[in-house]
Amino acid sequence: MKTANIGMVSLLSMVGLSACSITQTVNPVPPLDTNAICIIDNSNARETFRDAYKRALEKKNYVVKVLPTSAVITDCSVSSTYTANWRWDLAMYMAYAEISVFKNGQKAGDAVYSSLSGGANMGKFIQAESKINELVDLLFPGGAPQQPEQKTPAKKLTK
Repeated sequence: MKTANIGMVSLLSMVGLSACSITQTVNPVPPLDTNAICIIDNSNARETFRDAYKRALEKKNYVVKVLPTSAVITDCSVSSTYTANWRWDLAMYMAYAEISVFKNGQKAGDAVYSSLSGGANMGKFIQAESKINELVDLLFPGGAPQQPEQKTPAKKLTK
């Protein structure tokens, strides 16, 4: 009888823990014809998220301009919005992050990370900047397009 009870408790524990999931979905941005991206600031998210997102884009050779919260996605040919929130469970951790990218006002790609149903899953305690870098790498797999080299005009030789 004790063995059956231990087996039942183990089974219920595994079922309970498997419900504690962390999800991540990325729809990559198709190759862009520009290396300029505008990030629309989100005053409801931590500034450190925006700064980490900007650095991650710059590592991929994008030129990033941060626009005020009043900006709209059509203010730049390629723009991005984001949101993120943190939770407390023994320590602060980034529980949710969403990045959307728009080209000419149309959604071009997005990335969503969620540990909101993470419960007892200890994998939810991540380094936010590492996760942002990962999301950006997956969202922009090719990085910024190479800009044409600026050719310097040949000097005329005088005799």
